Amino acid sequence: MTNKFENGQIIEGKVTGIQPYGAFVALNEETQGLVHISEVTNGFVKDINDHLKVGDEIKVKVLDVNEEKNKVSLSIRATEEAPKNNVTSKPRQNKKQTEEDDAVGFNTLKDKLQEWLDQSENR
Repeated sequence: MTNKFENGQIIEGKVTGIQPYGAFVALNEETQGLVHISEVTNGFVKDINDHLKVGDEIKVKVLDVNEEKNKVSLSIRATEEAPKNNVTSKPRQNKKQTEEDDAVGFNTLKDKLQEWLDQSENR
């Protein structure tokens, strides 16, 4: 049954069942595969029902075929373009600048204690 599918193949399937851990997808009349919840989309999926429902026609990529156990592992997110990272990196500062920033922006409690005592006495 599973010998009709090979790793990397992209095919159409129909969602036949949903569980908290993933969705079962019919690939043909005889074979079903599983899309694990981590393979539904890029990013975190809290509830798979927010993304899929029984009867949905979806495009999936075959990740693994285990003929002994008659299991097919599938991915939806592997068929989608990965999102571009919107993370902007800060330009690197030189060591001297970083040390100056640390001296201004961070003081230990021991360093601040005397300052607070002086402020308290002046009130």
